[in-house]
Amino acid sequence: MITFKAEIERFAEMGEKTGWTYVFIPQAIANQIKADCRKSFRVKGQLDQVEIKGMSLVPMGEGDFILALNGTIRKQLRKEMGAMLTLVLEEDATFKIEMPEDLELCLSDEPRLLESFLKLPKSHQNWYINWVNAAKTEPTRTKRLVRIVNAMDKGWDFGTMMRDGRPREEK
Repeated sequence: MITFKAEIERFAEMGEKTGWTYVFIPQAIANQIKADCRKSFRVKGQLDQVEIKGMSLVPMGEGDFILALNGTIRKQLRKEMGAMLTLVLEEDATFKIEMPEDLELCLSDEPRLLESFLKLPKSHQNWYINWVNAAKTEPTRTKRLVRIVNAMDKGWDFGTMMRDGRPREEK
């Protein structure tokens, strides 16, 4: 476990990361957690006294990373931008997101759909799985399953699927 302090920051304008609240993890510290890694990986440990597991360190280039802090975590921490945070982290090598049975059944109706899903990078599969699992009602879950099946049929990634059906901005 690596222990260090960092300031909570927020991206003003950073493409898809605009508005994200995060903690910056410099290369020297990231290398202590997982040596010579340049791609996203999962960590577990504590942010102040809040236990975490399966959170992603996102690469920012030159070996530096960020740890995004969503609203739920910020509420538990009771901290916002500019506050200092004590982090105790290690790689979460055992983290796994399991495919929900209903998603697997829907994709298995046509083997090529399941193949398309399994060809996606693990992180992209996790976006789909987390999105389905976040549905609060059964009708919402069913609609999401249908959208995922359609996305696999069209060879779409998660972002393309989410943008489908949204009104396009006039330029």
